[in-house]
Amino acid sequence: MKKYLIIIEKAGNGFSAYSPDLPGCVSTGRSQEEVEKNMREAIAFHLAGLREEGQPVPEPQSYSAYVELPV
Repeated sequence: MKKYLIIIEKAGNGFSAYSPDLPGCVSTGRSQEEVEKNMREAIAFHLAGLREEGQPVPEPQSYSAYVELPV
């Protein structure tokens, strides 16, 4: 099992998401829960496509961190 980082952003009336480790793999949803579910499906579909084409499946490499600054 691999864990891929997804970035979720507020977009208009919903949310959009992408994975930095999987260029071109994006999704949208009306709620955070929906976009996460949709991204899970999009990543599975993306990886299946790579396998079918004989392409390597990228290893997850991205991570997230927060920095705290006085404002």
